[in-house]
Amino acid sequence: MPQAERRDPRDIAFWEATEDASELLQEGRYQEALVALRDVIKAQPNNPYAYHHLGVGFFELGQREAARDAYRAAVRLSPDYLGARVALSNVLRLLGDGRGALAQAKEALRRFPKDGDALHAAGLAQASLGNRGAARKDLEGFLQGNPEYEAATEVRQILEMLGLGDEGEPVEFE
Repeated sequence: MPQAERRDPRDIAFWEATEDASELLQEGRYQEALVALRDVIKAQPNNPYAYHHLGVGFFELGQREAARDAYRAAVRLSPDYLGARVALSNVLRLLGDGRGALAQAKEALRRFPKDGDALHAAGLAQASLGNRGAARKDLEGFLQGNPEYEAATEVRQILEMLGLGDEGEPVEFE
């Protein structure tokens, strides 16, 4: 939970209401988590964490359109919810909506300049649109934040792929 929001009793209640479902997601018990989140949403229809976690569950079950809709609901309820906005960007890209993905990543960067996850999402969206120079810039910015080894290795591989084609040629990857 973001530090600035910890003082808001309503936000604390939202966060606490999703803790059990979050644990189920971490354990890979996605169907059970979705049922628990449905109950949370019935009790707290404006809970952005519930919608975000719902998106995670749907994504893990391969239901990308449902994940997109859940992430959109989370962002609508909490426009500064960085994790939901980045997840929305990534799922939009995977659904073939590179422009939508880039718009969400840019909005995340507008709200959280130089955030590593937002730079990563922006770079992937730019690459999917064939904007290789812009993708390179965003992904190199991501690497400057000293990400975890696996993420850094993946991004370095994507940077190599960007060098193998021409500007305007989209890069395909999951």
